Amino acid sequence: MNAATNRKGSSMKSIAVAILVLLAALVSATGRAQSPQTPFPVTIEKQLADRASSYTEVSLDRKMLDFAVRFMNEKDDADCKRIVEKLNGVYVRSYEFDKPDQYTAADLDALRRQFDTPEWSSMVRTRSRNGSDDADVYLKLVNGEVQGMFVLDAEQKELNLVYISGPIRPEDLKDISGNFGIPAGTYGLTVKSEDKAKRKAEEKANKAETKPQKGDDSQ
Repeated sequence: MNAATNRKGSSMKSIAVAILVLLAALVSATGRAQSPQTPFPVTIEKQLADRASSYTEVSLDRKMLDFAVRFMNEKDDADCKRIVEKLNGVYVRSYEFDKPDQYTAADLDALRRQFDTPEWSSMVRTRSRNGSDDADVYLKLVNGEVQGMFVLDAEQKELNLVYISGPIRPEDLKDISGNFGIPAGTYGLTVKSEDKAKRKAEEKANKAETKPQKGDDSQ
């Protein structure tokens, strides 16, 4: 009976959060003209959404996050709840395209240039040869403390932009990715970058160990 109750509670929480995200997306889509400017840190060209076959905009401010937290399970969602309770907001812009090459390198560079400010620092920068799997992660630093994170994830037929406002650590993405409109693969972007850096460090160390030393009798 306890297992059934837990499943029911988890299901109700998932439905409630899904409804909240849907409501936020609808409000953002229909009330864009009347509402004040959202705290999204970049200006996005309208033509980008016009070229997309599907466009989703999610804006969850502190009040809406507080509402979502009420439906979280105290035990199963403890880590996620702890993180969200400190945030100021979660803002997501997702674009899906029918075919590749619907956005250009210039479109992405225009977004990246907006982070060339003292308060933003680049944490992750990955580039693929054909531009089909590029990613950037920026951290907003205020008095030496991280107070925001912006993620740009560009794939051939999909472009995701995620802004998390408030105190956030890269490892926190593990618990909140897949929730509140944040794409499930967002956390993997930082992990992939860390794995790549680790592999490079290991390769460098291995080369140093196998490099012949001067005065080596074997030479």
